[in-house]
Amino acid sequence: MARMRYGARTDAEIAATRTAGARLPDIWSTGVVALWETDPEAVAAVLPPPLAPTGRPLVRATISSVNLPGYPLGAGSVAVAAAHDGTEGWYPLVMPMTHERALTGGREVFGEPKKLGEVTVVRDGLTVRAALARHGIAFVEVRGAVSGPLPLPEPEVRTDFYFKFLPAVDGSGFDGDPLLVHCRRTEKVRRLERITGDVVLRESMYDPVADLPVHTLVGITLGEKTSDQRGEVVGRVRAEELLPYVHQRYDDPGQVHDAPPEGSA
Repeated sequence: MARMRYGARTDAEIAATRTAGARLPDIWSTGVVALWETDPEAVAAVLPPPLAPTGRPLVRATISSVNLPGYPLGAGSVAVAAAHDGTEGWYPLVMPMTHERALTGGREVFGEPKKLGEVTVVRDGLTVRAALARHGIAFVEVRGAVSGPLPLPEPEVRTDFYFKFLPAVDGSGFDGDPLLVHCRRTEKVRRLERITGDVVLRESMYDPVADLPVHTLVGITLGEKTSDQRGEVVGRVRAEELLPYVHQRYDDPGQVHDAPPEGSA
């Protein structure tokens, strides 16, 4: 009988997959990062406990084209500054990805709030446009022009906070208490330029980042960087505390809480 591809893999095949993943070379991305101050109340309102606001109500939009071997990947995020247990970092609200492979691994392994979407990074001479779009709406757009080079920063460790959970099969909440994940990335930058421009937030019922208006634009940069990623589960979160925030991750939160009809397949 021919080998069944849905059948169990051997120990050697599983080990080879893990080894291949551990030997990935540096993968460089070209991207725009926009940083702005918004309403402190807005940042506090979107943070599930035990995350807390930092001393500055910052929002960070990252829009990148990633040079993955074999196919390009568009990747983005909109995150707010947050702190947990003495560690300051970022809490992403939405992370559009252009390929399912990047989406699935991030959501299932780390609990990242990834969604399929459109990611645009275009440079034409000195002019730059970058955008995140879903359902036909470019809900974040950064427009500007390169105004000069910036000094390269030293490698930096950045922490992102994620919640990893599974909705309950009966629609009642979660299958167990969610996990709080600290994801640490060491970023290296090989090119960095200043952008003079602006950030446009458009109304979207699916990705309502327009609720985090730009009050003070801190800065916009265009750069090339690479990073690694290491996640750590730092504890469990009470299900009832996270449940009111679950809608952040889904276009149709009602579908997550609806139990399937009895006898359905």
